[in-house]
Amino acid sequence: MRSFRSILTVSAASAVALAAAGPASAAVQVDRAAPAAQKNIVETAVAARQFKTLAALLGQARLAETLSGKGRFTVFAPTDAAFAGVPKATLDALAKDKAKLRAVLLYHVAKGKLTASKLVKRKSIKTLNGARVSVRVRHGKVYVGGARVTTPDVLASNGVIHVINKVLIPR
Repeated sequence: MRSFRSILTVSAASAVALAAAGPASAAVQVDRAAPAAQKNIVETAVAARQFKTLAALLGQARLAETLSGKGRFTVFAPTDAAFAGVPKATLDALAKDKAKLRAVLLYHVAKGKLTASKLVKRKSIKTLNGARVSVRVRHGKVYVGGARVTTPDVLASNGVIHVINKVLIPR
């Protein structure tokens, strides 16, 4: 079986096709004064160029279409650097088990549009995999499931993305 990292390389190219509707930016840039975002969650993540792994995995798990749809979602999006910190054995196990991969990815998604102002008022959030993630505010920083929110409120046409610095693995 191919390694998880080689699958990511192949899948990343496929994920780029998801964003063909618009130009890519070099990093997540948030214009808080802009009207409603024009790109959906997947297009926004791909355009940011720091979520190649996440976009590839969403495609592999057949979740990209769902997160491109009309529903309202909140996505806690680990960067490529966050995925690089996941042990190789864990990545290999996810590559072999699509159900586990979906469970991990859905652990990063909540129903509805939870902006930072709503997020900080919660102690936990139910994710689409059925489990809850804790929400904590410490020293002015927001943590979701132990991962720090590094960029909040990246708006998309069908929800919001909060950039996080770790991959959340359900227990």
